[in-house]
Amino acid sequence: MFTGLIRELGALKSVVATTGATRLDIEAPDLARTMAVGDSVAVNGICLTVTRRSGRLISVEAVGETRRLTTLGTWRRGTLLHLEPALRVGDPLDGHLMQGHVDGVGTVHKLKHDRGGLAVTILAAAAQRIFLVPKGSVAVDGVSLTVDEGPFKTGFTVHLIPHTVAVTRFAKVRVGDCVNLEMDVLVKAARLGNFGELPSLSNDEQPVTETANGLTMEKLLAKGFHRTQSRK
Repeated sequence: MFTGLIRELGALKSVVATTGATRLDIEAPDLARTMAVGDSVAVNGICLTVTRRSGRLISVEAVGETRRLTTLGTWRRGTLLHLEPALRVGDPLDGHLMQGHVDGVGTVHKLKHDRGGLAVTILAAAAQRIFLVPKGSVAVDGVSLTVDEGPFKTGFTVHLIPHTVAVTRFAKVRVGDCVNLEMDVLVKAARLGNFGELPSLSNDEQPVTETANGLTMEKLLAKGFHRTQSRK
């Protein structure tokens, strides 16, 4: 899990094709001192695994599916990358909960600079827009941002304060750039979650044979539920 607070702005040093994957060598002196092989790191919002660490560099690997569904396939030497290590127990939740699972790629449609801040309008597919809520959260290239009020007919707008612009790659963003989008996992759970098939709780020790929504024990067993054996 991640929160969308960028810990370091890294730079892509090399892209190396390996068997079944692509290795990315990223210059990240701060994270290279603290991360270990096997750790998870969000790179422009994509959850990847550190496979090597050497001096100021960390290396991660991505499979073809990741390249296909994200902007990773367009990265070149020198590309600036947002980096965030995985959330640890006890870390503050200053952004919003993120999984590092990109839902789709958006396109920067409009930029408006205002006193060091920046308003970015992003075109997004309908499959992503259904998870937008006014003043809700969205991750853009791994950065936790607040959605505007809408309406969300073609996309959405986010407003970056001067500090965010200064410490992210958004200082150099251009119209037409593609960005990774991860929609709010809580909104996705609320709109897609199907809780109607969960059995009701019962305090007695008799097996539940049928619930109010028509479930039977046979249906529950078929879906992987198991009878609890009494230890008395």
